[in-house]
Amino acid sequence: MSKHRPYGIYERFFKRFLDILCSLLAIIVFSWLLALVALLVRIKLGSPVLFKQDRPGRNEKIFKLCKFRTMTDARDENGKLLPDDVRLTKFGRMLRKSSLDELPELFNILRGDMSIVGPRPLLVSYLPWYTEEERHRHDVRPGLTGYAQVNGRNTTPWDVRLAHDVAYVNHITFIGDVKIIAKTVVKTLKRSDILMGSQIPAGKLDDARRKMRDESINSEV
Repeated sequence: MSKHRPYGIYERFFKRFLDILCSLLAIIVFSWLLALVALLVRIKLGSPVLFKQDRPGRNEKIFKLCKFRTMTDARDENGKLLPDDVRLTKFGRMLRKSSLDELPELFNILRGDMSIVGPRPLLVSYLPWYTEEERHRHDVRPGLTGYAQVNGRNTTPWDVRLAHDVAYVNHITFIGDVKIIAKTVVKTLKRSDILMGSQIPAGKLDDARRKMRDESINSEV
């Protein structure tokens, strides 16, 4: 892939500084909320309080994404974890719908793993399934929110969501980031364009791309 060149002065010099400043201020101001949610998670869902998972960041470097836990460890008689929809409690659904489970990502932003605005960090298992163009979503730090999240979020097909990510990477501006943040706040308060678990029509990227590949192969036979 060709090396990413920052679009302008904001991306080159100010975006990271604002990420550090805003994430630090948010951690301080909402420390009481972080502590309260952590306590409730510990009481209702048990330990550990945080859910940590490997995700690809800038230049596809792997980092540990941190969220508040939203599911139990319920297992069947063979010791296998039950489906996500079963383990996702009413309390966990509330955390996801309100986006409160995302609060620990402020520490990811402060550390430099993420940015406030950028393409959302997806699963490591998706890496082989991106097109060459779509891989450019990893030219910048992934975001707590992004252009795709305020333009359909989980309700749009994968191809559209990934195209939104690449479009953002190619044209990062201060005004654009402010608009994305403002739209994120509105959508979160309205709880719009949010689907969870088996409700998400886009499915998993690897499943979707595997199906497309198989259909293409079958059509050539």
